Amino acid sequence: MGETLTEKVMHHEGTVDIGSLILESGKVIDDVSLRYERSGDPSLPVILICHALTGTHQSIGTEQNPGWWRGFAGEHAYIDLTKFQVITFNVLGGCSGSTGPASANQYGEKYRTDFPFITVKDMVNAQYRACLKLGITSLHGVIGGSLGGMQTLEWCISYPDFMDRAVLLAATPSLSDYGIAFNRIGIHAIENDPAWNNGQYENPSEVKGFEVARMVGLVTYRSPYLFTGRFNRQEKEVAEKQPFYQVESYLKYQGEKITKRFDPNSYLTLLYAMNHHDIGRHYGGVEEAAGKIKSKLLGIGFKGDLLYPPNEIKQFTSYIPEADFHEVDTDFGHDGFLVEFEKWGQLVKQHFEA
Repeated sequence: MGETLTEKVMHHEGTVDIGSLILESGKVIDDVSLRYERSGDPSLPVILICHALTGTHQSIGTEQNPGWWRGFAGEHAYIDLTKFQVITFNVLGGCSGSTGPASANQYGEKYRTDFPFITVKDMVNAQYRACLKLGITSLHGVIGGSLGGMQTLEWCISYPDFMDRAVLLAATPSLSDYGIAFNRIGIHAIENDPAWNNGQYENPSEVKGFEVARMVGLVTYRSPYLFTGRFNRQEKEVAEKQPFYQVESYLKYQGEKITKRFDPNSYLTLLYAMNHHDIGRHYGGVEEAAGKIKSKLLGIGFKGDLLYPPNEIKQFTSYIPEADFHEVDTDFGHDGFLVEFEKWGQLVKQHFEA
């Protein structure tokens, strides 16, 4: 299923089997596979892109089906496919082709809520195994935002000799209590929806609590300034007694949209992994964990990010000798890593190409 972008820049999607995986918990998942996308000349240095919570392995995609970071990564883009090849894995626990709650267990039935608790480190361990299976013995760099940034940090600490450079976007060494609190609202909404049925739902679109969880998440991803600037209290004309505003319509639409492309059990699995994330847990603290990092690190925070405050990213980079920090002035808040590439893309380009 290869597709030629140009004569030398190739695009390929596939699935790599890595066998049994021992998790941090000690439990074992048998027959693990990861879905991946690989783009670029296979002779060039490799950059691994890690996706966020509801992202997929399709970071670049095609003209007909663009990936979530197409434009940022591409030919002569900030991650330049004439200089690097790029690979992205759908995370362990995801629902876009990798082993997760919607996958079949040894009995041929979906795992659903029997899928074991996984950590961000488990995701990275699976990706490392997948890289080796694909013949990738080193990485020029790793980059990711949000959950992707958590993976980037785990890569830096778990496999410090496997990579040269890293870019940490909109992520901190651990998820704050504030972030955990909002995740709990989403988890509670899903798990207490009768249609969830202890994870035995037939159709994700029937789980209205999933819509609520997505709406809550979106409110934290953007800054108040962006919501005000975009919607400005505009009312939507509907046949209801009560006023109904454009911002409400937007959240309702996004909530319904997620149920058509994502699995609620995967959503819960990944939220629990994010809540658990803390790179200092096994090393005596964050500063000690930072001391294991050998790659050159660029940390980028986004103004107004409620979940991963830029000052915490700046503090973390101060523990690392070869690290730089930059704060992006934006109204997008946490979602800044998905937009306004012209404000920060050149920093990434210089970091990877220096």
